[in-house]
Amino acid sequence: MIKSPLMRFIILAIIIIFSFIGGWLLRSHFYNKTNSFGLTTKESTIEKPFEKYTIENLVKADIKPGKLEIMEKLEENDNFTSYLYRFTFNPNMDGKQFKTTTGQINIPTSKQTPQKDKLPIVIMLRGYINQETFKTGDGTRNAAKVFAENGFITVAPDFLGYGESDKEADNILETRFQTYTTVLSLIKSLEQIPQDKTLIAGPSQLTNQLINKSSIFIWGHSNGGQIALTILEITGENYPTTLWAPVSKFFPYSVLYYTEDSIDGGKLIRRELAKFEEIYDVEKYSLTNYLDRITAPILVQQGEADDAVPISWSDKLIKKLKDLDKQVTYYTYPSTDHNMRPSWDQVVQEDLVFFRKDFE
Repeated sequence: MIKSPLMRFIILAIIIIFSFIGGWLLRSHFYNKTNSFGLTTKESTIEKPFEKYTIENLVKADIKPGKLEIMEKLEENDNFTSYLYRFTFNPNMDGKQFKTTTGQINIPTSKQTPQKDKLPIVIMLRGYINQETFKTGDGTRNAAKVFAENGFITVAPDFLGYGESDKEADNILETRFQTYTTVLSLIKSLEQIPQDKTLIAGPSQLTNQLINKSSIFIWGHSNGGQIALTILEITGENYPTTLWAPVSKFFPYSVLYYTEDSIDGGKLIRRELAKFEEIYDVEKYSLTNYLDRITAPILVQQGEADDAVPISWSDKLIKKLKDLDKQVTYYTYPSTDHNMRPSWDQVVQEDLVFFRKDFE
């Protein structure tokens, strides 16, 4: 038994010191682990791999073209020919991980555009569709048909995880952000569409006609409208754009609003969003904060009976754009649902008028 007060004090001090060191080492061990976002914490330094997807950082990003290849013929008629395409690109912008997504290209026949030697292109961005039932062209097929019949090349990406594309990102939010990098890289790759259309469309179609890289248009429906608006903000380019019932609310509300439709009632999405908000500033991922960067003219069309995208969302979007002195036109349709029924024919014709105004 230690009777000396000095010795007892020394021993107690040693125990406290070693307890402190042990606790620090244990804490360091746990905090150096990686969570579902790939975030590593070490001595209060947090890595943020998804910060590269903020709208501000995508504005500055040097996104490279991918490799666009025309594959088999999907359909052929007197007005246009449809092809499956494969597009290989770098979705996470690291210059290392390359993936392939498929999509559909429609190329008009020469008789549809006899007065043009260069054809305009419409990038077609669809809304949400179940992966298990999705087929290339779903969500864009009908509108793309009308545009192709009227002399526009149409390009509709399936996106990763859909059709014959590679698997999407492991994290559901990174999958969302990579829809932007898909479209940004695709736009830079449009010149790879074979310029001599006889190579893919037959000798009677579009001989020596070229794509018109200066006449790029965007069409977006529902969540495709959200992607389109974000692309306009990132690029700042003058791509005349038509939007059908666009998802235009702020992030992450624009995701949370639809969680009840998930198989698990939205548990996974809410859990991942909670983790995301602990690390990242969600304001930097929200399109509502960057509407001032848009320079393109926009046509928004909205059904008044839409039960997927409330008309109040489009009303507010239009007000914000007008307050910013943006070029915006807005049409609403009574008794019309999310897919523009029964006003579909009128809606798509308004798109044609809008596109032609900026091309002819």
